[in-house]
Amino acid sequence: LREIDIQVGRTGTLTPVARLRPVTVGGVVVTNATLHNEDEIARKDVRVGDTVVVQRAGDVIPQIVRVVEEKRPKGARAFRFPETCPVCGSHAVRELDASGAESAARRCTGGLICPAQAAERLKHFVSRDAFDIEGFGSKHVDAFLADRLISHPSDIFLLEEKFGAGPQAIAAREGWGPQSAAKLFAAIRAKRQVGLNRFIFALGIRHV
Repeated sequence: LREIDIQVGRTGTLTPVARLRPVTVGGVVVTNATLHNEDEIARKDVRVGDTVVVQRAGDVIPQIVRVVEEKRPKGARAFRFPETCPVCGSHAVRELDASGAESAARRCTGGLICPAQAAERLKHFVSRDAFDIEGFGSKHVDAFLADRLISHPSDIFLLEEKFGAGPQAIAAREGWGPQSAAKLFAAIRAKRQVGLNRFIFALGIRHV
């Protein structure tokens, strides 16, 4: 295990990801594995520098089963879970549920101020089970966010009005042209009306 990184998800959950020396598991080369949450790291006593046993859960997502303690180097360091979001710096808290018990997940409190949450929410909004906007993939969300063409889901439906022509036209961007831009605008127009179920799902409200 080379390093433990923190990924920030759509609802602000901070998920630890183990970066591994490449290893073949079931015919697939694995370099990353989920560690779920900080309690899981503590329970398994996973440290940077450890040798670990990895399996593919459900034959898809690799996870760490246990640490091979006899192979632990002297310099293996315990991981300290951050109390602030590594992306936006907002407080990351473990909320209490209805029974007063502490949640296993630590969440960024930044909301849409957090670039990671903003990106993941937009990717969710255009995904197949939500608005299902054809040709509007993750890489387009990242690129449009980086260039401040969009920041909120409603901006998607203003793209043609704002960037259909002129010096900032999407057709003039690298990797784009008049035909690809026209196809994107047509796909967006086609989804101005969706079923209520898709709309509610697209909003990505926790517990809903």
